[in-house]
Amino acid sequence: MEIRTDVADMLRAGHSDREIARRLHVDDKAVAASRKALGLARHKAGIKAASSPQDLFRQRTRPVDGGHLEWTGYRTNDGTPFFRWLKRGYTAGRVAFVMQHDRAPVGRVQPGCDYSGCVAPAHVEDQPMRDQLKKQMAGIFGGTA
Repeated sequence: MEIRTDVADMLRAGHSDREIARRLHVDDKAVAASRKALGLARHKAGIKAASSPQDLFRQRTRPVDGGHLEWTGYRTNDGTPFFRWLKRGYTAGRVAFVMQHDRAPVGRVQPGCDYSGCVAPAHVEDQPMRDQLKKQMAGIFGGTA
């Protein structure tokens, strides 16, 4: 059986038979036959589970101008970006911090930029980072830290 390259590429990328047939204007039975000839398992419908908290974090953020990330997922009653992965709760800020700094944050994680609610890993800070910044600002401009 001769298999079209574009069909094979989409099959290997994990697309469903129906989606491939619709996009490439081919018969879905021909796509199914191609899948079988390539020895690929049937496509499983639905959203694929995230492989890690970081993966789920990436799925629930959206880039905005200035390198900021906006949280698109659930928020707690006080507005904190929050999600569950494998029955364990995570705040988006803490996950972003670990992604950037490879260590657990100390104290509350907050955006260090001027974009309200930003969860970009490079923009979040923990308490020791904020304390250090206060000391530096006091050293430059005077005052107490």
